[in-house]
Amino acid sequence: QVHVEESGGGLVQAGGSLRLSCAASALAFSSYAMGWFRHAPGKEREFVAAIKYSGDVTNYADFAKGRFSISRDTATRTVYLQMNNLRPDDTAAYFCAAALYDTIWRTTAGDYGYWGQGTQVTVSS
Repeated sequence: QVHVEESGGGLVQAGGSLRLSCAASALAFSSYAMGWFRHAPGKEREFVAAIKYSGDVTNYADFAKGRFSISRDTATRTVYLQMNNLRPDDTAAYFCAAALYDTIWRTTAGDYGYWGQGTQVTVSS
């Protein structure tokens, strides 16, 4: 059974931090890469970060570079997104998903599957 479940969202003030978690089933976690996307009202779902199954290659959206960090724990089949120096424009629902292709450099939502239900992040000014 394919399953991913996000957690860790919440309300935080600008400049604060949050760590999101994505618990994945074995099938989802065995994909080439796992990624995080976000979806804000009125906007398209956008790529945030991805990490290769080996954990040694990562890819970040420009807005995430230097502030966000993606990691994975093979033992618990969990992918994390550490978000620091959060800004109000980071407010969105954040989703975890598994890559459908053997590359970490595809960054559209259609390149990913096995989506979770998302976790809401709200950053107040």
